[in-house]
Amino acid sequence: MRNKMIFTDIALALLSSAILLTSCTGNSGEGMIIITESVSSQGKPDFVTGESWRYLPQTRLLAFNPEHPDESPEIITPDFYSARTPEVSYDGKFLIFAAQQNENEPWQIWEMDLGSLKARQVTSSSDNSIDPAYLPGRRVVFSRLSQNDSLKAGHTLFTCNLDGTDLQRITFNPHTYFAPSVLKDGRVIAISRQVYPYLDEPAIMVLRPDGTKAELFYKGVKGNKPVSRGWETADGRIIFIESENNSYTGGKLVSINYNRPLHSRKDLSQSMEGDFRSVFAMTDGRTLVSYRTSENDLYSIYEFDSENMLLGKKLYSSTTANIIEAVAVYEHERPRKLPSEVDMGVKTGLLLCQNINVTGMSSPETGFSLPLADRIEVIGVDSSLGVVEVEKDGSVYLKVSADMPFRIRTLDAGGKTVNGPGGWYWLRPNERRGCIGCHEDNEMVPTNRYAIAISKDPIVLPVHVSGIKEKKIELE
Repeated sequence: MRNKMIFTDIALALLSSAILLTSCTGNSGEGMIIITESVSSQGKPDFVTGESWRYLPQTRLLAFNPEHPDESPEIITPDFYSARTPEVSYDGKFLIFAAQQNENEPWQIWEMDLGSLKARQVTSSSDNSIDPAYLPGRRVVFSRLSQNDSLKAGHTLFTCNLDGTDLQRITFNPHTYFAPSVLKDGRVIAISRQVYPYLDEPAIMVLRPDGTKAELFYKGVKGNKPVSRGWETADGRIIFIESENNSYTGGKLVSINYNRPLHSRKDLSQSMEGDFRSVFAMTDGRTLVSYRTSENDLYSIYEFDSENMLLGKKLYSSTTANIIEAVAVYEHERPRKLPSEVDMGVKTGLLLCQNINVTGMSSPETGFSLPLADRIEVIGVDSSLGVVEVEKDGSVYLKVSADMPFRIRTLDAGGKTVNGPGGWYWLRPNERRGCIGCHEDNEMVPTNRYAIAISKDPIVLPVHVSGIKEKKIELE
């Protein structure tokens, strides 16, 4: 009899929530706000495992109507031990989130129909998955812990269909990745931190959904760390939370321009006390933030005027828990669906460097120059992949085994290091990439000239590999 009563209570709770979400528009709850409530305190985040940062115990998703602040919010994840990182689908009808159904079980990705509040499991893995974001074409990108990974990475980015099929890994360097989101141009940005050969400061990387064209998007000054998912605004900015001075409890609300992300950082909260936990940008220009006035306060949800840098009205707060995330339910523009050049029948990718002696500090064309290098060493995770002499104009053309991380350093004729090694690269199968130089300014425009190396066959790396059997491509 007792079990029957419990089942009845759960059914009534779900029915009440469904009525709440459909009452606003009679459809899927457009205009509602989904929030994440957390009763746990945040410790120092682990950027490798995600503990005390991305994975929090006993969090739950609630829905409330901001037009009716007197109404109590409804729990929409009563059947989960912990649930968080929600994102609403482009048509406003579904919600994707990460959840732990039972304590001590792995976190998985789930999708909920906002009309019926029925949730179905998307991923099924023995490793934790977190931070899902919708991609065009009924796919999702998310972060997954890679146990015993030979690439020495913690969390890597994966994509799959919304039914869990066609699982594809898209990051291959010894970095750990969290909090991906999708830009309007179809690319993915995510918090990334190098974990090998040394632990570097977190930054924001950008790449295409197939894992090609990965590069640095934003990196703050030393000690500053992006700690939240970034959202693109209607006026072409990306806003996110950045901790300062090695603080981990919260951070400043920061924006960067889409067109110049490396050189446009703006502190939107510079005149405010307290700190922020998360942010959500709506397409109508409004912004929702999780904010608290001091460390002794709890995080609550507020509106924020990002143009005038002013905190708006409080939308929801709790006397017993932190409200750490908020997303609004509404139909919004679908990002571009980018075509993919990846061909799994091809085992290599191609990289052309125009001039290895062009760097962020020097260029043979500027009058100020480091000693000239005449060769490069390509370095893998565990060993050197080979030393390659470059052409007289400094160009080099490489064919590299796909999905293999590598770094490049430049050498002089005596084998001494001139510059580097730099950051990690990888090439997807059939990917074609080009770079201007080594460690060059990311905003530098290449000189309009023909590189000698392109007139010759690419040099195969690793150098001990020969006779690579590629897929034959016939041109019409």
